[in-house]
Amino acid sequence: MRQFAVIGLGRFGRKVAETLVKKGAPVIAVDSDQELVGKVSNFVTKAVQIDSTDEESLMASGIKDVDVAVVSMGKDIESSVLTTALLKNLDIKEIVARAYTPLHAQILKMVGATRVIFPEEDMGIRVANSILSPGVLEYIELGADYTLAEIEAKSESIGRTVSDLDLKAKYEINVLIVKRKVFQVAEKTGETTEKDVKVLPTSDYKIQEGDILVVVGNSKDIESFEKHMK
Repeated sequence: MRQFAVIGLGRFGRKVAETLVKKGAPVIAVDSDQELVGKVSNFVTKAVQIDSTDEESLMASGIKDVDVAVVSMGKDIESSVLTTALLKNLDIKEIVARAYTPLHAQILKMVGATRVIFPEEDMGIRVANSILSPGVLEYIELGADYTLAEIEAKSESIGRTVSDLDLKAKYEINVLIVKRKVFQVAEKTGETTEKDVKVLPTSDYKIQEGDILVVVGNSKDIESFEKHMK
């Protein structure tokens, strides 16, 4: 498995590190604030308090051996740019950097970031789309007017098969995955637990109440389908 580094352990960086660890990935977490480092030290592979703009400290942390580095600092633009440049010098192949302005993003790319993200902007887009289309639980723009969306199955589709819905012909969208919740009862304790299950649906898969359809297609087509599902 690839190894990761997360530099900057504010709320965003900490959540990135936490999610990677939950997926079983080894993570080196870095910040100049000892308190923030302490908050992640119990679950990451290695937690280090250093100034990431110091090349010697960065090399000593073991970051030069990771496959992917995430630069997730706060609004300290100078530090994020310098850190990104140093990671590039260390020959890190994939550098994901958080930006706050278009100019900041441009500079990050110039100094070596392979991918630049705008978390606040992306979240704003997703919130706006969820307000416009309440039936869409998740909404991710893929570019070129294509969207990946999660839509809860409504009464119109319950009991029907994927073939019956014929979404490709009617709406020009495809169902990639169906997510559903399954309740399991432990034999010894009788305790009931809830588990999320992902299904790759075949044409004869029958939609059940509570199913969430993960679909991909043109944004307007997905909007039309969502309105039809109400």
